[in-house]
Amino acid sequence: MVNQSEVRGEYLKNVLETTAEKNVYEKEFLQAVKEVLSTLEPVIEKNEKLYKDMALLERLVEPERIISFRVPWVDDNGKVQVNRGYRVQFNGSIGPYKGGLRFHPSVNQSIMKFLAFEQIFKNALTGRPIGGGKGGSNFDPKGKSDMEIMKFCQSFMNELQKHIGQDVDVPAGDIGVGGREIGYLFGQFRKIRNAYEAGVLTGKGLEYGGSLARKEATGYGLMYFMREMLHANGIELSGKTAVISGSGNVAIYACEKALQMGVKVLAMSDSSGCIYDKNGINLDAVKEIKEIKRGRIKEYLNYVPSSKYIENCGNIPPVYTVKADIVLPCATQNDINLETAKLLTANGTCAIGEGANMPCTNEAVSFFLQNKVLVAPGKAANAGGVATSALEMSQNSMRDSWSFEVVDKKLEDIMINIFKQCKEADKEYNLGNNYVAGANIAAFKKISNAMIAQGII
Repeated sequence: MVNQSEVRGEYLKNVLETTAEKNVYEKEFLQAVKEVLSTLEPVIEKNEKLYKDMALLERLVEPERIISFRVPWVDDNGKVQVNRGYRVQFNGSIGPYKGGLRFHPSVNQSIMKFLAFEQIFKNALTGRPIGGGKGGSNFDPKGKSDMEIMKFCQSFMNELQKHIGQDVDVPAGDIGVGGREIGYLFGQFRKIRNAYEAGVLTGKGLEYGGSLARKEATGYGLMYFMREMLHANGIELSGKTAVISGSGNVAIYACEKALQMGVKVLAMSDSSGCIYDKNGINLDAVKEIKEIKRGRIKEYLNYVPSSKYIENCGNIPPVYTVKADIVLPCATQNDINLETAKLLTANGTCAIGEGANMPCTNEAVSFFLQNKVLVAPGKAANAGGVATSALEMSQNSMRDSWSFEVVDKKLEDIMINIFKQCKEADKEYNLGNNYVAGANIAAFKKISNAMIAQGII
């Protein structure tokens, strides 16, 4: 079995060492690169001379372009604020760069690069012609008025618009960037360009070129992948219990689809703590708190007094202390470390579904795999969002709009095919139900073939 924390093979080691020297302060990016390279030895050894001669891995881990810029804006008190904006256009060999925008105080170049690097592989797995990119800002939307958010988005787009286009780079939403923010961004882009290029952003409102089922897509797609993975291993999803870290868009709609599939969701969380409801989460209450009131998960107690709220303290987020068959980390990167992985395994968890990007450390993933806990890797399991963004792009190109049922069925088919790719790679290279490595290998083969075909660029 491939060890997710170990890189083997001289060529792979040399590339990782060189990458580490060049990016010494970018721990999240280096973690993502190591996670991928640690799984590629079976593929690399078959064509190592070709890959080395074309410096394929060296080019793969180096972004094609990084754009960094200042974002000045005026708050409601008339004070000038300055944030930093990013767009990492990492690899466009398969299609226009595609990936979300994240507005969060933690955003820095390392996080943008790791997310963009992950996006290359995720987008390749969808089967859609889209490359990998990511962007965002260290701006924090929490506590800001609609006017302040509008001013920030307009200033952000004043610079970003120089680098994007429906055939060049197509951003979408991510943490801190929902329908409201996409609307402000699109409006400013339209004003500057004096043209209605609907395909330049995805996640748009239904009134101006958005797609039905886009809001639900990442969470729904996660559960479609989980169903396929569990079924392939003789486990039925219906009747299982689950806990979900996070209570944002991905978490809410993963919960919704899980409930539809007969799963009992016991706990959800935010950055302050988690709610535990032994009778099963009341999703309507969570939606009202998070989507309408933009409140904190603790307010769930006002709707279900019999539930419990557990505040964050210590090294292990409390949501992971609730025993469940399935764990769905849908919050942020490195949410599950080795210590948490050991607790989850001891508590009898049979499967992890990564709704977030890289929510498990490499050591945690290795521990899960060594202990026969199934892992649905984020670059495969949460690809439903970008897959449906690609469907939105298709609808925009055709000046058409599909029904919710049509989009949802296309999404389900895409997720079934993504799991099939992971499973086939796992079987071909005798990985032992290692769908993390399977996803990396399946995506890498497609990306590397495209890069080879297009020459040294």
